[in-house]
Amino acid sequence: MSRIPFEQLPADVRRAISDKTGVVHRALTAEGGMNSGIACVLETNSGRVFVKGIPTDHPQVAAQRREAAVAPHLPASCPRLYWHLESGRWSLLGWEVIDGRHADYRPDSPDLPLVEAALVELQDVTAPGGIGIKDAVDRWADYAPPGTLHYFEGNTLLHTDFAPDNVLIAGDRARLIDWAWPTRGAAWIDPGSLALQLMEAGHAVEEALAFASRFLSWRNAKAEALAAFSSATAVLWREIAEVDPTPWKLGMAERAAALAHILNGNP
Repeated sequence: MSRIPFEQLPADVRRAISDKTGVVHRALTAEGGMNSGIACVLETNSGRVFVKGIPTDHPQVAAQRREAAVAPHLPASCPRLYWHLESGRWSLLGWEVIDGRHADYRPDSPDLPLVEAALVELQDVTAPGGIGIKDAVDRWADYAPPGTLHYFEGNTLLHTDFAPDNVLIAGDRARLIDWAWPTRGAAWIDPGSLALQLMEAGHAVEEALAFASRFLSWRNAKAEALAAFSSATAVLWREIAEVDPTPWKLGMAERAAALAHILNGNP
């Protein structure tokens, strides 16, 4: 999605934002990210705010509205949503500004205990009702081995995408961002999702699984459940890589296959 600077928003949209923030003194367009038509840090009379938004006729607007709906239920490890407004055919979110950097997942990184603490906090959060959160059963229905979908059932609020870009290190805390795809399901799914990202960062499969075992949900999960999840993840990434065989996607498919190989009892 092409991104525009704050100044190119329609005047009525900029006025609607300033009604929330007070006078906007400066706007700095954010680098990185592909899913927002606007993403910027505003310096305003009420302080700094991170604003991201997309046109209301864009296919991803439902995901942004879902992100806004789930925000009040997120733990303290996540940024605070100050406001959500829709004006002039734009859907806009105003977030707490996090001064941080993307997490470093490499072996022996000092960020890993901070990431662990943030995920431990999230593991205790129940997925809220009344919001269009997709069930893990539905998300993995096309990929899980026959007869295994019941293992994915649960009421925990899941993030499921622990790519380093979605984890900011700010001071002595890790902050989980980008909640466009919250999921309701078994708590152990998130440690499993994180394990694959650790492998991407250079951890051996045994090291990634040892990290996942730090979480009670993973330790208590049935071996059959973990095997089903790893098999489903391997099928998913193989499909992704077949459609778009870019090197990093091919690499993720290889790592997902390696994870499934171990969790399905192969030496």
